[in-house]
Amino acid sequence: MSLLSETFRRMNVLGTFKELGTDRQRRETMIALASTQMLVQLSSMPVAMTIPSVARHFEVDVAQAAWTVIVRLLMLGSTVFLSARLGEKYGHVRVFYLGVFVMLFGSLLSATSQSILQLVVWSGLVGVGGALITANSNAILAIVFQPDERGRAFSVPVVSARFGSLVGLVLFGVFLWLPTAGFVDVSSWPLGLGSVVGWRLVFLTSLPIAFLALKTAYPLLKYHAQQFEEDLTPVSINYLGAALMVITLGTFVLSGLHIHGGPDSFVTNDALRYHIPMHLLFVALLGLFILVQSRTADPFVDFRYFKEKYFSLALYTNTTFHFSMLAVTTLIPIMVENGMGKPPIFVTFVLLPNQLLGLFLPTLAGWVYDRYNPKWLRPGALASIALGFLLLGGFSQNVAWWGVPLLMLPTYIGSNLFNTANNAVVMNTLLENRSFASGMLETTRQMGHTLGATVGATVLGLVLPIGIALLPLLESQGAYRAGFAYAALAVVGTMLSGSLAAMFQKMPEGIQRRRPPEPAPQPTGGND
Repeated sequence: MSLLSETFRRMNVLGTFKELGTDRQRRETMIALASTQMLVQLSSMPVAMTIPSVARHFEVDVAQAAWTVIVRLLMLGSTVFLSARLGEKYGHVRVFYLGVFVMLFGSLLSATSQSILQLVVWSGLVGVGGALITANSNAILAIVFQPDERGRAFSVPVVSARFGSLVGLVLFGVFLWLPTAGFVDVSSWPLGLGSVVGWRLVFLTSLPIAFLALKTAYPLLKYHAQQFEEDLTPVSINYLGAALMVITLGTFVLSGLHIHGGPDSFVTNDALRYHIPMHLLFVALLGLFILVQSRTADPFVDFRYFKEKYFSLALYTNTTFHFSMLAVTTLIPIMVENGMGKPPIFVTFVLLPNQLLGLFLPTLAGWVYDRYNPKWLRPGALASIALGFLLLGGFSQNVAWWGVPLLMLPTYIGSNLFNTANNAVVMNTLLENRSFASGMLETTRQMGHTLGATVGATVLGLVLPIGIALLPLLESQGAYRAGFAYAALAVVGTMLSGSLAAMFQKMPEGIQRRRPPEPAPQPTGGND
């Protein structure tokens, strides 16, 4: 078989599923993780599209409506490590399954909200459900699949999450457009169906996915209940430390969000009065948390695990990677809309290649990692992300909108090659406590998201002239393009630091000794 044909075969997620699904238990585990990741992704980033419609419906400003998304990110980012510790104490499958129920009811209640306050509260509940799922799904995968299988295994939920984003962007755009389309009179639809078309239908879309997730995740309870009971050890959770960590992480998330008055900036008077105190409060809370944890006999976060240098290096590279993801979703829309004067639909066209590549490249990366564990894969992927930002930043003053995805192609390729391999590395470098590894994997993901949005917007805001709104159109567009170039350099530096850290990453000796030269044959009978 030629190298090219083998490469295309490995890019097929169904082929990966077949390769790993050697018995019913493993197949149904992958299906459950895939469906829940689709649910989480469908209920997160694409929902941001509903903000203008929600604002019009409840007759509030966009800043108030944006809290429906902010609260999801806030609850997800601040409770994810606590969710992993709860899984360690009560069983990862139980907490994981509870998360699906929480997301189901949160989405249903969100769709039936009668006020903006209700919608914000129920959106927060959806965020908690997402934390319960994501914090424990990595640990479940680590239980079912061996270290030399996890690259391929992680590709299944990663691709599913990408598919969820793609479906959400397409479907939600249609749902939100229908009520405003002049040739479609939804008010005349029978049984009152027209009343749910729009933002309510966006939230209701999560329901069939949630029911599918409940159905596909149920076998996890059946197959793994006994195994998890045997694995469970007496775990004591310091809930005071947990509360302090939730508050600290919540402050960190809020410190990077523009929930102040005035424009979305870090340099206006309103922004300075909000962001600087929030950053200082986060630093104070972080210092207090570290002090309390270091002086307690039963810490909520055991800092001794960070002494495992390869584990800590993998967490750092995970943070830098997710830094780049939010830098993309923060800076590219500004570049296209403010720097080029294009409507938001053009942003979708620019970002679409990234979503499409995410449907198959992660499976190739997972196979390459499992088979060869090449030293170049993760540092090369992060360097590729840096190259895309460097190219676009360098040509930002002259490039047309259709040239943006071409220049960003190295970033899109690197992003989709990195994630599966690094997830496997994080879980493989701390075998003694998969709960801690899973919780920190998701916590650093959220930290990277917040840092990416904050740093990108901060650098851009510092470069832009204060009176940019008063400038002529062409001058303001030029200023935004120049600001993007400087912000891109910040991303490039961060990615190169992550690439350097990944170059020194090694597999633990125990895993190296256990790794066979070829994938071991798997039994095909027994549980079918």
